[in-house]
Parts: sequence; structure tokens; C-alpha cells
Amino acid sequence: MAGPTDRHAREEDLHDRLLAWLPDRLAPAGHHDFALSAFSAPAAGYSGTTAFFTASWVADGATVERRLVLRMQSQVHQVFIAPDAVRQAAVMERLGRHVGVSTPEIVLTEPDPAVLGAPFYLMARVDGRVPSDVPSWHKRGWTVELSADERSRMYDNALRSLVAVHAVDDADDLAFLRDSNTDRTSLERYLDELVAWHAWCADDLHVGGDLVREALDVLLATAPATSVEGVVWGDARIGNICFADDLSVAALFDWETATTGPPDIDVAWWLMFERYLCEALGFSRQPGTPDDEEILRRYEQFGGKLTGDIGYYLVLAAVVLGLITNRLAVLLAQDGLDEATARSYPTTAIALLEHYLELHRTPRSTSR
Repeated sequence: MAGPTDRHAREEDLHDRLLAWLPDRLAPAGHHDFALSAFSAPAAGYSGTTAFFTASWVADGATVERRLVLRMQSQVHQVFIAPDAVRQAAVMERLGRHVGVSTPEIVLTEPDPAVLGAPFYLMARVDGRVPSDVPSWHKRGWTVELSADERSRMYDNALRSLVAVHAVDDADDLAFLRDSNTDRTSLERYLDELVAWHAWCADDLHVGGDLVREALDVLLATAPATSVEGVVWGDARIGNICFADDLSVAALFDWETATTGPPDIDVAWWLMFERYLCEALGFSRQPGTPDDEEILRRYEQFGGKLTGDIGYYLVLAAVVLGLITNRLAVLLAQDGLDEATARSYPTTAIALLEHYLELHRTPRSTSR
């Protein structure tokens, strides 16, 4: 297990390599005194390396500073089958051009792993606040200090952004996200990838593995016959949104699993993840925070369109969470976290899967 000294050495090496590579790519010709601040890291995130820093230089007699974020593809903590940092940057560049879809500015991308040890990109740091996953934003942090009206306004702004993502219908963008043949519907392709993902991490399913397999079989057997295809964020939730001081949306983060499919995939993930961070942990939603039915109502009020039974997609979301949290538990234990704590994440996810699977046996339509 790597200790603090090992991590510090890796950070210093990364800092030095970036300092050698970056100046002529970021600063104009004739600059001097190029420098990088020390790296700092966010409290969350596990599927890649994230580092905050400031680059500075002098040009034309003036000091210039750029506040940047390094996102580097993980070569060790691999949660997904094929992580692709450069693709994620391209997704943000494409979708950020659309009205209502706020993504960070992509400054540079580098696919060559020889530079830092893995592909990476740099983006401009966004000013604002992000609700916490650990501890849950439903219980602690700046979100609980908001008034009920402020919390409701924050939530509405978040849902409007989700609707804006789902309103993107540019054919080139959809083709880029699809990244696959068109012989099957977007939902069929999504399920194909889920089956492959399950096979890839099957040995890591130490919590609820049999239930995940059962639920996956149910999903394949009861898949809706829909040809709807739009942008799927892939990790649509409050904790991936940066809010400005006025509670408007400053940026949408984490597009690693962006693809295409029915919008229900994102909406169900949103609903499921709220329950994962709230009721599943024994918490109650703060005043101003909508419950599931109200979230669905507001999503549609703001222009979103569901395609059918959300119960199916809640099972789908819980299967995905079961895969992620089981894999995460393995990685956390390898890094020294006690096994009971590491397994608490998939244990909660599998309990949700059991709940949603039971509800799906007597489905009800949520289309309006």
C-alpha cells in the first residue's frame, strides 16, 4: 500500500513533468518566469487523477495567471472498462456549445501517455460550490445552510440544466456520443455495454452479485421497445453540478460515461442517487428539496420528456450503481480502507437494487 511519502513523490514528479511540458503550449511566445503553484486535490473523485493549480507567467510586462484543473486518466483505479479522458474533454467541448449546458472550458488535451504517464486534459477552474457526496449534501455542508426557498431554487436550476442536456439534438454530437453502429437502438446498445461491463467486473461483485445478475436478466427480458435517442449525461446528479453564488448552474461535471439513449436513463440515475445519499442512509430531505414525484413533475414542467415506465430505468440505474460501488469497494480496500467501510457502499446500493427490482415486478407508468 502506498503511503503519504509515495504519494508526495508522485505529485512532485507529476508537477515537474507538467512544468517542463506546459509553458510553450499555454503561454505566448516571448513569455518568461513561467511557474506552477503546488497541486491541491478535491475531496471527491476516484476514477482518475484530479489536481488544482495555478499557472503564471510574465508577457509584455504583465503577470498572467490561469487557474486550472488537471484531469488525468487513471491507470490504477480503473472503475470503468475503457476510461478515456480525451473523449471526456471532447464531450464537454461539444455539449458546452449548446444553450443551457454549462461545461468548463477545455484548455488543452494530450492523448500521449508519455507526457505524464496517462492521457489527460486541462480545463479552466470554475468558481462556485459543489454539493458533497461524502458527507451527503442532504445532511451536512453548505447546502443545509440554505433556506428552503434557496434550496428549491438551486434544485430547479439543476433540473433545468438536465432538461437542456436532453434537448441537444445535433446529429453530429449524437453520432460522436454514439460511437457505435446504428443497427441497434440506443437502449439496446446501452444494454450491450452494460452486459460487457458486468462480465469485465464480475469477479469484483462481492456484495449482491447474484442479485445484480438476476436484475440484469430482468432488464434484458423486459427492455422497452423504444427508438428514442438523445444525449445521456451518464452521471446526472446534484453532486456533479457547480453552483454560483446566486445558485445558478456554473458548470456540469463528470462526462466520463456520456452516451446516447432515452432521457429516462439520466432521470432514473438522478432519482436513485438522491435516495442513495438520503433515505438509504436514514436521512430526510431538507425543506425545499423535492421528493421523487416532485422531481419528475418539475423535470417535465421545465420541458423534459419521459418515454415510459421509470421503474425499469430505476432498476437499470441501481444495477449500474451496484457495479460501480462493488468495484470501488475493491479499490478502496486495496488502498487501505477497512473492508467493512469499503463494503458499506455496495451494501447500500444492493439494498436499493432489491427495492427497485421488487417495485418493477408491478410496474406503473410515469409518462404524463
